[in-house]
Amino acid sequence: MRSDIMKKGYEKAPHRSLMKALGLKDEDIAKTIIGIANAANEIVPGHIHLDKLAKEIKRGIKAAGGTPIEFGTIGICDGIAMNHPGMKYSLASRELIADSVESMAIAQPFDGLVLLTNCDKITPGMLMAAARLNIPSLIVSGGPMLAGRYKGKDVDLINVFEGVGKVAIGKMTEEELKELEDVACPGEGCCAGIFTANSMNCLSEALGMTLPGNGTILAVSDKRKELARLAGKRIMGLVKKDIKPLQIMTKKAFENAITVDMALGCSSNTVLHLLAIANECGIELDLELFDKISARIPHLCDIAPSGKYHMQDLDEAGGIPALMNELTKKNLLNLDELTVTGERIGENIKGREIKRKEVIRSLENPLHKEGGIAILRGNLAPDGGVVKQIAVSKEMLKHKGPARVFDSEEEAVEAILGGRIKKGEVIVIRHEGPKGGPGMREMLTPTSSVCGMGLEKNVALITDGRFSGGTRGPCIGHISPEASSGGPIAIVQDGDIIRIDIPGKKIDVELSEEEIKERLSRWEAPKPKIKKGYLARYARMVGSADKGAILK
Repeated sequence: MRSDIMKKGYEKAPHRSLMKALGLKDEDIAKTIIGIANAANEIVPGHIHLDKLAKEIKRGIKAAGGTPIEFGTIGICDGIAMNHPGMKYSLASRELIADSVESMAIAQPFDGLVLLTNCDKITPGMLMAAARLNIPSLIVSGGPMLAGRYKGKDVDLINVFEGVGKVAIGKMTEEELKELEDVACPGEGCCAGIFTANSMNCLSEALGMTLPGNGTILAVSDKRKELARLAGKRIMGLVKKDIKPLQIMTKKAFENAITVDMALGCSSNTVLHLLAIANECGIELDLELFDKISARIPHLCDIAPSGKYHMQDLDEAGGIPALMNELTKKNLLNLDELTVTGERIGENIKGREIKRKEVIRSLENPLHKEGGIAILRGNLAPDGGVVKQIAVSKEMLKHKGPARVFDSEEEAVEAILGGRIKKGEVIVIRHEGPKGGPGMREMLTPTSSVCGMGLEKNVALITDGRFSGGTRGPCIGHISPEASSGGPIAIVQDGDIIRIDIPGKKIDVELSEEEIKERLSRWEAPKPKIKKGYLARYARMVGSADKGAILK
């Protein structure tokens, strides 16, 4: 066993003595030792209940003859970090999580790992660590939050963000916003739509790194506890058969995940995370693959923020197994890929039919002919930009308008809420990329404010930063190269005409090549915004968004 190097032989008597200080007995130490990386804390709604699930995982491990050892990792709530300097740490925390799990699992060499996670950057960080360590591992997520109810309709966190814009223009009173605020997030779990957290938990299932149901079983359901207990038993089987993450997370498994991504209508942040996880697996993915798969995979799931249903509905409809089984009807998946169940993905999803066809459409009746995400290129984004095309109204799939340029999210939000944005304009928010932000902040406040003010059919937003998984409207993020690296977005000026053609996969500024070169020749790199601490190191080491914003 891997753990033998810290516990076997007379020379490891000091090590065993320290383990006995934990309350372990000789028979416990002799067993298979499973680490549980638990991201529980009391500030993230998706993580507040993970301690309960950890107990169930331990029960499963013990029942299967193992010894569980729990340790902690950090986790940031993107919603609470939104629209202030804390959001700079969100994406950057992904690397800290991967590094912390790596450190713990090598310093204390566990025989296997259960990675207990739920929210936006935590799940990708855990998967990166699993790939890096390549010891038997599986993911368990905490599950989605129930939707709230307001005036007879299902609501979620995004309705509250959009309410801010409605209050700004008098479409909603502050008292009504307070009523909505009180009911939109009714309890534990990650926010109720197919935002980044739920997207990554569903894609972990499609990758084969979780038990079936991981992506959609509700946080408040007893089935979630049962899933955790089964995962505890299952990790022992993975150790026994020595099934490792790199046997599961193959190039074809990533193609499956991207296929499900497009059919499901996931967050645009999945592009960043899948690129980064694949990098840890030694697999080269690129934006072209996302575009290629999106072009042939129809969008089938009518889930918020672009749709009217929520994760509880997706679970009732059959979840990811039902969606994947539907995709097999036109041979759109690689069915021979191994999963943590010990079976191939084709066996896991066989016979799992759709139970609510208004939530998961059939291939013969898609919501959109193409997948959820499109990759745009042009002289404004030579290395690409990302848009959730299914969340864009028909009126804005093609748009041409003058730029309104802001060098930070705060400046843009002030102008939007101050009523200084005119119909037809293209809001440009730059110096918010991985290096320039630093940290590539999600910007849900400006996008939701635009939607709340009823401008999503009149105004586009582009940025070298990111947009939340809860974003809807013509919002193009990940513009690469970023402004702080001298990308063309750095030299756009107020009034420059920007052309967006989502069906044509193009984004350009109406400037000649000579004008762009002349402006760039006069451009000077900005001084770092943060000069000490983790973010300063992160800014020096981080790569471009089109490569996953991974550390060099």
